[in-house]
Amino acid sequence: MSPNRPDEENTAIKAAVGPKLALTRSEIAARTDAYFNRTQAIVSHFGECEVTYALFIRRPVIAAHGLMIEWLENVAREQGFSVAIEIVTPEGSWVGAGEPLVYLTGPFTRMAPLETLLLQKLGSACVAAHNAYQMALALPDAAFLAMEARHCAGFEMQEIMGYAASVGSRAARREGAKGFIGCANDVTAGFFGCEHGLGTMPHALIGYAGSTLRAAEMYHEVYPNDPLVVLVDYFGQEITDALAVCRRFPELAAEGRISVRLDTHGGRFIEGLDPQSSYGVLERHTPGTIRRYRSDHELKDLVGTGVSAAAIWWMRESLNAAGFTEVKIIVSSGFGLEKCMTMRDSHAPLDVVGTGSFIPVKWNETYATADIVAYDGEKRVKVGREFLLQKIPSRTKENEA
Repeated sequence: MSPNRPDEENTAIKAAVGPKLALTRSEIAARTDAYFNRTQAIVSHFGECEVTYALFIRRPVIAAHGLMIEWLENVAREQGFSVAIEIVTPEGSWVGAGEPLVYLTGPFTRMAPLETLLLQKLGSACVAAHNAYQMALALPDAAFLAMEARHCAGFEMQEIMGYAASVGSRAARREGAKGFIGCANDVTAGFFGCEHGLGTMPHALIGYAGSTLRAAEMYHEVYPNDPLVVLVDYFGQEITDALAVCRRFPELAAEGRISVRLDTHGGRFIEGLDPQSSYGVLERHTPGTIRRYRSDHELKDLVGTGVSAAAIWWMRESLNAAGFTEVKIIVSSGFGLEKCMTMRDSHAPLDVVGTGSFIPVKWNETYATADIVAYDGEKRVKVGREFLLQKIPSRTKENEA
């Protein structure tokens, strides 16, 4: 196992990945860029060379290279070659733009075909980890649930994104945030120290049951020992249905075992609110929040349609007025960094955020790069990338050119 990776992170990675990630040489050759395969053939013809790669990203990120390293170690073990891994920035640490995250040293004929696949597993993971870290710090008292799977282009992306959320979450927890407590499916639950995915009911179950209350009753009958999380927006009666469920299960409500999840569509207001009353709700609970200059996007998050700060305060106000002060509020729908920051500014009384919006929005920001910086121990890199030599392992020779 590679150095500088805390035991907690090693355990989390091992819980979800392993030898299954190693590919055969033919599979790797089919998935890598053609010029790397041709480089392998040329080096094989003219003679092997030990090379050192520096891997970096062009924007600030949270280091999330563990999944990539685990995969590389699996491949090296399966193919029977050795690779030296020099971690510059420990997992979960902030790293500046262009700073090398890791140096990899191994035989050129074995390393060249791996470059494409290594970069696939590095760039987006580091940016997603940074996004998750920032979101968790923006709402340090809220727990987060990773719900990215439905937004991913297949399982490999889902695995990388789930892993990234766990890395960013651990970084945020070290600064006092609650962070991500789990994810929505079993396959990546190990990254969060869980055995199973979290979640109770989709909108489809409420449609099947015919009412929100009946769906809650059905769920509780089958899972009587689980906390009851109820979606309340299906019929556009968020307040009415939330109170109906609480009154049906007063003991669960008093014990804090009921949560209402707000997922109101962005095309309408939550039950009981309109533009004017939304302003009024915030004036009652967080005076001055909407008096400062706001962008149109911020104003929508505060007093607009969908799951706004006003909607969350209105639900909390309604639950408390009915005596259900222990019932929790879970929110979802578009909760990225900007919306999280707006919720913090408005002191929105939310308990859990369900989100997949830590997935990078600007995919070109996720592009990781690898450059060879030493050949048989002699430092050599293309002009313009000399900065990659600054932290190169000391075992290399000084560039004599």
